[in-house]
Amino acid sequence: MNPTDLAAAAARSKAFNTGILLLAIISFFWGINWPIMKVALDEVPIWMFRAICLAVGGLGLLGIAHMMGHPVRLPRRMLWPIAVVGFFNITVWHVLSAAGIANMAAGRASIIAFTMPLWAALMAAPLLGERLTRLTAVGLVIGLVGLAALLLPDLGGLIADPIGPVFMLIAAASWAAGTIGLKYYRWPMPAIVLAGWQELIGGIPIFIGATIFDSDFVPSAVSTEAWLATAFAAIIPMMLCHWAWFHIVGTFPAVVAAIGTLAIPVVGVISSAIVLGEPIGIDSIAALVLVLTALTVVLIVPALRRRSAGAAT
Repeated sequence: MNPTDLAAAAARSKAFNTGILLLAIISFFWGINWPIMKVALDEVPIWMFRAICLAVGGLGLLGIAHMMGHPVRLPRRMLWPIAVVGFFNITVWHVLSAAGIANMAAGRASIIAFTMPLWAALMAAPLLGERLTRLTAVGLVIGLVGLAALLLPDLGGLIADPIGPVFMLIAAASWAAGTIGLKYYRWPMPAIVLAGWQELIGGIPIFIGATIFDSDFVPSAVSTEAWLATAFAAIIPMMLCHWAWFHIVGTFPAVVAAIGTLAIPVVGVISSAIVLGEPIGIDSIAALVLVLTALTVVLIVPALRRRSAGAAT
């Protein structure tokens, strides 16, 4: 292998390892954010909560990008692509996922939300031309079985009161569409700038909705605990995790990136049990094993194969 090929292989390996690390970060922080959002939404209304998070997150990301020396001006030709992708990634996802959490247990809501890889897989083939490999298909099936193990014990309750689950399913499909959009367009900007503008532009309908639907909101009536939960949701998931997610989508195929998020609901269920006292049992352990197996099949096995092939040459 010549020096150019070696350098390219090293760059791909570094990008892959960075992607795995970022997946671990978002799995933990987005996972624990589900019960934390439940605490905030008990006192802060949905539209206002999301408006606060998106304003803080979007402005914070662009501010950090500016301090890092990145140009933050949005090219005019990118306004329409960002508006389209932001509608699915930000507007629909944030409103309906918050509404879903407000109408059902946080842990169960996170499970339904992460049917997203299924919808992403269905969209990726016709829109991106991504081929669903055998390993990816196997990993997707295993991961969804893991989510089903978490969902089935409460299936009767979800059917009896379907409002929350319906909101979450639509939110999951919208997030999948946004993920496909991120791969479809070519973005002439760093991930941190892209994330900031998506949150601000995708948040415009939410900012308007907050002034209309939550005009009677009284900040002084919110407890310190709920404000701390809101602050966490605005800073860590909206800034760190959104930047990490956009970076991941740029590194992996859309379906692989989506499957990489399957650990998030497992963390969500476990953290909801710890923070909110929501029940946890053998189903959670089975789901954890299945999801970890899916991640191994989709991410680790192909990496080991590439490494072996590289060593052989």
